[in-house]
Amino acid sequence: MILEIEGVLITEDVLKEHFACALLQCKGACCEEGEVGAPLEWSELPLLQEQLEHILPFLPTASRESIPRQGFYELDEEGAPVTQTHHGKACVFASKNQAGTWQCGIEKAWKAGACTFRKPISCHLYPIRVQTLEGGEALNYHRWDLCTPACAPENHQGLALYKFLKEPLIRKYGLEWYRLLEAAAERALPDKD
Repeated sequence: MILEIEGVLITEDVLKEHFACALLQCKGACCEEGEVGAPLEWSELPLLQEQLEHILPFLPTASRESIPRQGFYELDEEGAPVTQTHHGKACVFASKNQAGTWQCGIEKAWKAGACTFRKPISCHLYPIRVQTLEGGEALNYHRWDLCTPACAPENHQGLALYKFLKEPLIRKYGLEWYRLLEAAAERALPDKD
């Protein structure tokens, strides 16, 4: 089953799978693991560029030194922007706290009121990945072993993925769109949360 709401296709997994990030267990490993950095939307590049001076103080020394030299993004194999990484590992915007958990420096700056950009929408929406299609987009659930704790019943407590990601879905598509998604999900999966 695939739903379509205002040009956005939503796969069944987004509606029926249960998920809630378990940072105490995964330690934010998605900020460090992967083949490339976090996907960026083209529209986010100028926003990040204009906020960069306010974000840099929230980043580790290595990032404060490398970003002015190499920039904060690069293009992946398909020509799409992604965040720069340190030697193909940790995102340049990530840092570890004292407990060993990776945190987003952009979001730390946002929470401190130092900048107005929260974090890349791809990170905010994760584990949903947005696929660009001709005439629209598709929302897919990206399964990753790193997120196994988020799928454990004791962590998600029956919370559907699209409900866990309500805030970023509203950020991306708007409140009215999200209300349409909720209504469609309730009709399509009447026995689900």
